[in-house]
Amino acid sequence: MSGALDMVLHPPTRLQIAAILAKVSEAEFGKLRDITGVADSVMSKHLSALVEAGYVTLKKAPLDGRQRTWAALTAKGAAAFKGHLAALQALAAGVT
Repeated sequence: MSGALDMVLHPPTRLQIAAILAKVSEAEFGKLRDITGVADSVMSKHLSALVEAGYVTLKKAPLDGRQRTWAALTAKGAAAFKGHLAALQALAAGVT
């Protein structure tokens, strides 16, 4: 990455989603919603933006007898997240 902030990941909820997904192979929609504390519609909007950027993939799979949506970070998304974190760290280092 060029060291620039990634404006797709910059919104706090999207950054939080990426941070969660960077630690696991996939996460269920409801779990992401609960951790971030946003409404279903807000989570859907953020996930759609991440999917559109190619940072996240979504799949439907059953859980406890009900169809659920699962999100996973793509290789492109992981690289973008790493680059965004590096840019944030460089920005913070410049003010200390």
